[in-house]
Amino acid sequence: MRLSYLLALLVFSPLASADVAGSRDLDGLPRFPGSEIVTFREQADQERLYPQGTARRISGRLRYEREVLVQGALTAVTYELPRTHSANEVFAQAREALQDQDAQLLYWCQGRECGSSSLWANSVFGNSTLYGSDDQQAYALLRLAEPNEDSLVALYSITRGNRRAYLHAEQLAADQPLAKVLPTPATLSRQLKSTGELRLPGQDEPKPEWTELLARSLNLDSTLRVSLSGVNAEAWREALIEERVRAARLEIGESSGDGLRIDVLR
Repeated sequence: MRLSYLLALLVFSPLASADVAGSRDLDGLPRFPGSEIVTFREQADQERLYPQGTARRISGRLRYEREVLVQGALTAVTYELPRTHSANEVFAQAREALQDQDAQLLYWCQGRECGSSSLWANSVFGNSTLYGSDDQQAYALLRLAEPNEDSLVALYSITRGNRRAYLHAEQLAADQPLAKVLPTPATLSRQLKSTGELRLPGQDEPKPEWTELLARSLNLDSTLRVSLSGVNAEAWREALIEERVRAARLEIGESSGDGLRIDVLR
């Protein structure tokens, strides 16, 4: 977890006096200092469809490029954020806090590429408070690490026309083991370019579906050069070259840690 976030948590009280009665924070997702819970919901059995693509309405029906359908126990919380911090800042720190606990990022979009905020607010999350400007939104879907690997966390941030900013976070613990869900190529590309690194602790050896996914992600920006680290980094390099990633873009780094790590070369 980021040091600045931890220091801020020590300065501010973890609970705000204006919270909705009976509400609480999600386990493993620290509250941003100064935030207040404005809506809270718990349901023992809820079916949710989480998008992995732009939200669009086509011929009267909601459409996504990809989606994850899951049923189980749902906990949903919406925070109104302090005026001194932007929704994008709070969203980033929430996403980073989960990824620091090895949650796997399955989808990530920002601004207008997410689609219509009205659809996200009313059709995806069923919370009209979340309706705002299309260019002031962000969404991420993450799968938690073991032993909670059958739980998904969705994050959505928005700034409304009145300049009030909100972060919505919900966790759904599936009542059945989740099937394999891969990130989208654009999500991995965004993560790599935004953070400078991509950590894949479970990917010790090249697998066809991951090799294809990483190759598609890297080829979204043909100017990007990266370093591959891990016990089988050389095998990954050869596999990516076979998937038409130019060899000159792939270097081998130090062999340390489990799985595969990809770092952007500056």
